[in-house]
Amino acid sequence: MISFKQLTYALAAAETLHFKKAADKCHVSQSALSTALSQLEEQLGVQIFERDNKKVLVTPIGQEVLARAAEIVAQVNSLQNLSSSLKEPLSFPLSVGVIPTIAPYLLPKMFPTLNKRFPNAELRIVEEQSHVLVEKVRKGELDTAILALPYECEGLLTLEFWQEDFFWVTLKGDRYSQQKEITSDEMMHSNLMLLKEGHCLKDHILDACKLSEEETEHGFGATSLNTLIQMVLGKLGTTLIPEMALEQLISQNKELTAVHLKEPGPHRRIAFIIRPNFTRLSSVEALKDVCKDALAGKRG
Repeated sequence: MISFKQLTYALAAAETLHFKKAADKCHVSQSALSTALSQLEEQLGVQIFERDNKKVLVTPIGQEVLARAAEIVAQVNSLQNLSSSLKEPLSFPLSVGVIPTIAPYLLPKMFPTLNKRFPNAELRIVEEQSHVLVEKVRKGELDTAILALPYECEGLLTLEFWQEDFFWVTLKGDRYSQQKEITSDEMMHSNLMLLKEGHCLKDHILDACKLSEEETEHGFGATSLNTLIQMVLGKLGTTLIPEMALEQLISQNKELTAVHLKEPGPHRRIAFIIRPNFTRLSSVEALKDVCKDALAGKRG
């Protein structure tokens, strides 16, 4: 069978028209190169080179053989380069799902760090609720997704990278607004408003506060934290938001204040989910580190 080594030797001989120089270029002995070329000619049944003690010439049929050989070697080298590039983290497009209570607050912090460390990275972002993202990852429709734990992800691996607590948001001057921390019992006097059913953040809050859904049911159907903040500004009640959302939702509203929830934490854990056999774990690991550093304020 013709080997890649034989084709490489033949191209070197055609380039140098000298077996000794070709052997030196290929880092082999002249006898090893000469033997390999003789075997190649025998396998093909054609003479590629005319050789004597002084010179090497390429035969007409040899010219055609070498042209094909050059194409093959170029294709193999291209395949090897592709394989090497795919081993580099984030060198191939990655589809990433993110839940709505993380996406608006993580992504603006993540992308500057990502662009600095991996300027050629290409991400496709899909924002959906947790149950949708879990199924898309399971089916291979997404490479990975960022969820808040605890959440049922049977059959998938979780790569945790962040932990955070919840903060109670109310108008300045309201009862308990001057405190540094607030308990669940104290909050129950404040008309606590949460996201509608289906958002895992609501479940995490109910779990952290040891509350039932009936205790926070006020007939509201907010689908975003920003809507809840507007409702607080409208004096309809109070709400709870994750720590990563504080800067974006509170700093721009001087009428609001945020008080740490005094219940055992962390109140939610942030993680990537992937299939157990996912082949580009290095890319997800690299993105995980980017997200962690971005949330911690590390840009470099």
